[in-house]
Amino acid sequence: MSNISSLLHATYHHPAQRPWAKERELTKSLLMYPIFITDDPDGKTPIDSMPEQYRWGVNRLEEFLGPLVNKGLASVMLFGVPVKIEKDAVGSAADDPKGPVIEAVKFLKNKFPTLHVTCDVCLCEYTSHGHCGILYEDNTINNELSVKRLADVALAYAAAGADCVAPSDMMDGRILAIKRILLENGYSNRVSLMSYSSKFSSSFYGPFRDACDSAPSFGDRKCYQLPQGSRMTALRALSRDANEGADILMVKPGMPYLDIVRDAKNLHPEFPIAVYQISGEYAMLYRSYEAGVFDLKDAVLETLESMTRAGASLILTYFTPRLLDWLEY
Repeated sequence: MSNISSLLHATYHHPAQRPWAKERELTKSLLMYPIFITDDPDGKTPIDSMPEQYRWGVNRLEEFLGPLVNKGLASVMLFGVPVKIEKDAVGSAADDPKGPVIEAVKFLKNKFPTLHVTCDVCLCEYTSHGHCGILYEDNTINNELSVKRLADVALAYAAAGADCVAPSDMMDGRILAIKRILLENGYSNRVSLMSYSSKFSSSFYGPFRDACDSAPSFGDRKCYQLPQGSRMTALRALSRDANEGADILMVKPGMPYLDIVRDAKNLHPEFPIAVYQISGEYAMLYRSYEAGVFDLKDAVLETLESMTRAGASLILTYFTPRLLDWLEY
């Protein structure tokens, strides 16, 4: 095969993914629900900074997701939250066969075989230092070792049954490494690769870091997440990941970066463009509703319609359970 970017099947191998390749109105099929999986199998722990959201144990997933699947939930993204597993410098627990994500993937694919399951691929939830990669002795990022480790984690999720892997770490070259390891192990046409291509350093991540206990123990992530004001760097990142074999390109956060969503759609109209309405956006809208600022349904639908208008064909949002009631189809 001359060029890895010619691999297209993974973009539409699962029925839940096919609507993402179309430009269309907001429907249930355009939604992906991000959920937090804890290694306490019977856990259901509320997340104080994210009302109505919980850390779920594997044994509670059927009661949690069954009613949503019946309402039309087509896709979820899993984030692991280890509370019992010991963290270390290389995030060994990320691909532990008994870890929360792999156990959840296997359960969900068995219980809900048509549900599209995506796994976030990162190390920050599992590292003792809270950064998204492996560090040198001087606490700077070792990009090469980080990329190798992330590729191994992605392969483990694919082997467990994931339909899609989504690296959120922002290391250079991780898309090519993951695409190659999927290809070499026979998953290239069965497991999609969704890249957090334009992931900006943002103040809106705070509630998520509470949910995953993933705040860095020192410093910040500005040396690998994109600078907030850099449109051109975002375009470079989008094109890089497209050329390295991504099947879906993501912009994150959502509302503050709708110009980048439109840029992404204009630059790469051949790709599904995902937008992540992140934890801080969710909390901001929810708390404003609680304060009587606006009607929650109207405000949420307006924000999501702005994303589809900008070019999004897939939206990750914590409002998904409510949207399954609000949307007709």
